[in-house]
Amino acid sequence: MDPRRSTDSIGEVLASGARSFSFELFPPKTDEGEANLWQAVRELEALRPSFVSVTYGAGGSTQDRTVRITRAIAEETTIPPVAHLTCVGASRDELRAVIAQYADAGVTTMLALRGDPPGGARAPWEQHPDGLNHADELVALIKELGNFSVGVAAFPEKHPESADLDQDARTLAMKQDAGAEFAITQFFFTCADYERLVAAAQAHGCEIPIIPGLMPVTNVAQIERFAELSGADFPTQLAQRFRRVADDAEAVRQLGVEVAVELSEELLAAGAPGLHFYTLNRSTSTREVYSALGLGSMT
Repeated sequence: MDPRRSTDSIGEVLASGARSFSFELFPPKTDEGEANLWQAVRELEALRPSFVSVTYGAGGSTQDRTVRITRAIAEETTIPPVAHLTCVGASRDELRAVIAQYADAGVTTMLALRGDPPGGARAPWEQHPDGLNHADELVALIKELGNFSVGVAAFPEKHPESADLDQDARTLAMKQDAGAEFAITQFFFTCADYERLVAAAQAHGCEIPIIPGLMPVTNVAQIERFAELSGADFPTQLAQRFRRVADDAEAVRQLGVEVAVELSEELLAAGAPGLHFYTLNRSTSTREVYSALGLGSMT
């Protein structure tokens, strides 16, 4: 089965053993940013991805744009969209209303996230008085409201608030028990971290496919900032490779492609059920990785 032509849900495609290759986009704040997003969508569409996911701002700050763009992808392209949804700053009734908007747009797959507080990933978590406290609760709410396929987040280097990877693995198992059908990881740079996560999850009875998330480096300062904010490790040896060419933007981009290809090959050889690319609404590097892996044409 080719997952990029399947009419099954993302969860069903993955459960069948088919590999998934997908991309993440975010709602832009300007007309120029939206033009860049749609250029990326059209370029990625030619690769026939399994899906694209559209992020959802902290506190629902991009809710309207997220719903609008997700609807447009569903109606105007051949790519199945996956809509993000978070617990941040929303009551249960507000979450139900957003889920209804997605359903009306023909979106059948959602990524259920607790989400980061408006103050950032390191800020204290505050539950909405009438809202949800954990992603497994959001999974359950989505499943109650329709026949949706639901994905969740996973963290190869553990969530910043978790005591250890074992706690993360137990949390992932709880999300599975609530109805999650697959997981997508935070970006990371070491295959061994992914393999440890999968093994820990399986030890707690979590058998859902865990798709590794990758972010091809295009800007050294940017990736270091993202890594710090998310708690991801930017390995010293890898950082040194990038710093040696940091003053040459194209050299950085090309090295980012090379590193992403290396990691992708390791992950697929280790049995990963696919790959999910964080594109930052730019497709060039991602398409080059995709082509180098022999996954599709860049035309």
